[in-house]
Amino acid sequence: MTERRGSNGSMKRLASRLDGTILLILICFMIISTLAIHSATTGTKYEGLHVNHFVMYIVLFIPMLAISFLDYRGIVRHCSIILYALGIGLLVLVHFKGMNLNGSTRWISMGPIQFQPSELVKIFVILLVAKMLKRRNGEPLRILQDMVPIMIVTLIPVLLILKQPDLGTSIVYFGILAGLLWMGNMRWIHVIIGSATMAVLAASLACLYMFNHEWLSKMIKLHQMARIQAFVDPASDPNHSWHVLNSIRAVGTGDVFGKGYRQGDMVQNGFIPYDYADSIFVVIGEEFGFLGSALLLLLYFLLIYRMVRIASESSDVSGTYIVVGIMSMFVLQIFENIAMHLGLMPLTGIALPFISYGGSSLLTNMAAIGLVLSVRIHSFQPYS
Repeated sequence: MTERRGSNGSMKRLASRLDGTILLILICFMIISTLAIHSATTGTKYEGLHVNHFVMYIVLFIPMLAISFLDYRGIVRHCSIILYALGIGLLVLVHFKGMNLNGSTRWISMGPIQFQPSELVKIFVILLVAKMLKRRNGEPLRILQDMVPIMIVTLIPVLLILKQPDLGTSIVYFGILAGLLWMGNMRWIHVIIGSATMAVLAASLACLYMFNHEWLSKMIKLHQMARIQAFVDPASDPNHSWHVLNSIRAVGTGDVFGKGYRQGDMVQNGFIPYDYADSIFVVIGEEFGFLGSALLLLLYFLLIYRMVRIASESSDVSGTYIVVGIMSMFVLQIFENIAMHLGLMPLTGIALPFISYGGSSLLTNMAAIGLVLSVRIHSFQPYS
């Protein structure tokens, strides 16, 4: 009886350290995304998808809370390598047993469920890199002993994902890598060299695009070249740029207050592809206007702010690295998704975190939040 009371008391103490602000933000995301998906799918072959999404959200709160009560330090110490190896195995399996949808082989079919391993592997990479960075304990990173192994760990899944092909998700891995290396205490000389290298690569690609378009087209797949062309000069090829142009027009006509729920002309008349998934921000922009979009961005800001607080208050560096890696993942996905629908970035297939429909994406995001909450709960307790 005493042991049971002690266990209950321990669980109550852990539950008392849950971040109520983050939980409230997740509930807001659930409501916003369910309403947006309902608006986007009503009267289409996807009608009723919002119900599946709502149920999926509720169900995924359970593993999220379960992860938060687990001590993240045990996961990093004992499971990070195993999880990473499992993730690489799943990415390899995609190439042999994966499902091809819309020209990409990204999914594994598990009965009625379609699972996208590249989403969950982002978490596995963060956990393993956090384990590797912890060995330095805040000391400046060395190139051969630290940075090169971390880059290899990140590039292996990136190369496998690029073969699917999935450029959007691959870019997120580079964002995670940059955030973790920065927090891991890169030397300034390495930052300068890395920035200069990226600038040279970007300039080289720009020169190839302007002066040797034919050679660049041999390096980049046709659909990727079309998206770059649509980004640089939308008017040059209306057939490939109509998605972006329609998205910009829809968000613009939303004005300040929006056209009203399920009143968006572009969305309701089917002019926005994947408006229930990758393009769901367009639904919010057209139907809820600037105020609705600003509210969504405010919620994202509050979520990132709480994560910054948790990372800065963590007494364990591996906890800080985990939260920073997850923050980097969210920030890049939010920026990339919204920017590509405003014509500020090339169009890529990437979900808007917590809002777009997609089981693999939502599972990954909820698991990530579970780890953040675990850092909040356990970082101040001694680890045995």
